[in-house]
Amino acid sequence: MSRFGTIGNQLYRGEVSYDFVERRKLWYTVSAVLLAVSIAALVWKGLTLGIEFRGGAEFRVKSPTVTTEAVRDEVASVVEGEILVQGVGTDAVRAQTERLTSGELQEVQAALADRFEVNRDAVSTQFIGPSWGAEISTKALRALFFFLLGLVVFLSLYFEWKMALAAILALVHDLVITVGIYALIGFEVTPATVIGFLTILGYSLYDTVVVFDKVRENTQGLTGGSRMTYSQSANLALNQTLVRSINTSIVALLPIGAILFAGVVLLGAGPLKDLSLALFIGVATGAYSSIFIATPLLASMKEREPAMQALAKRVALRRSGGGGTGPTAVRAKRRPASRTTAPAEPPADQEPVTDADEPVPASTGATAFRPQDRRPPATGGTGARSRPRQQPRKGGGNRNRSGGKKRR
Repeated sequence: MSRFGTIGNQLYRGEVSYDFVERRKLWYTVSAVLLAVSIAALVWKGLTLGIEFRGGAEFRVKSPTVTTEAVRDEVASVVEGEILVQGVGTDAVRAQTERLTSGELQEVQAALADRFEVNRDAVSTQFIGPSWGAEISTKALRALFFFLLGLVVFLSLYFEWKMALAAILALVHDLVITVGIYALIGFEVTPATVIGFLTILGYSLYDTVVVFDKVRENTQGLTGGSRMTYSQSANLALNQTLVRSINTSIVALLPIGAILFAGVVLLGAGPLKDLSLALFIGVATGAYSSIFIATPLLASMKEREPAMQALAKRVALRRSGGGGTGPTAVRAKRRPASRTTAPAEPPADQEPVTDADEPVPASTGATAFRPQDRRPPATGGTGARSRPRQQPRKGGGNRNRSGGKKRR
């Protein structure tokens, strides 16, 4: 078995444990910093919306001699305003501008065809109005709302409302950080990005539900004992599913990383890059939140219940050994006191015992006899034997001394 598998078995059996729940303040601080940076980036910098959301015109030129600088110069010579130029693969360049008239659209197309000596059909054009992007945004927000509502109902019925609330908070945590990273770095938001955002919700939820299911299993009937608190049981469940969460995240990130590499390096800008980039950031953030945010949040809410507070007091009292209820005190009550009784001395008129009949003292002080004493001794009032053992007669028991037969 590999070393990683051995550690996984030790985590599942509780032989090795990492106290994630106890260090919840540290994880809350890290998440608070990430959320603050993400919100600040959204407020001051904002998202870089694609042409599908803001509206405008797009030109795509495919030629062996095409470069991003040359395309930018040609487009800027015809139109004014913001121009976004990106490479697509090794022999194509995409240029996006603000809204243009049909005459400006044809003029830019002709200028690009003349500059790179290609036919006008080799310069593809696309015009998108801002109403289409607004419609897509409205539908995405509506889908997100109904998804979260159904999620709350399902988790409340399957688990409990506090688990549902913790899962929703972890989900919002993932979305805000992912969108904040997009705003901070300046990644373009396209319809493929929105699809990626909605996809990471399902992944983050899956990992959280796996951990919560183990938490529910470990905490059944917990208030009837005094061995572990709710936080300790939740932390044990988190350790038991830790290897599974790590393996699932790695297995999910590897193909997404391969798609992202192909989309960025081989194909350049496009829907494949936008989708894989959103998935990569969201899956990594979801793996973090399911371990460091969701379960600690659930433990914090459950520890406020009176039953769990009483359980925590019993566990603390049991471990401290106070009040006669600790393990040491219980063992002391059940263990009988050892009694040492000296063997009784024989009376003065009793004959000394030979080696063959010498009694062997037992641990309880009573007289035990050697194996050769086949019959138990007859005891009198003093505890001594009433008569010595008879020796067998010589010559047999059925004949007299003269050797004749015994008379009837």
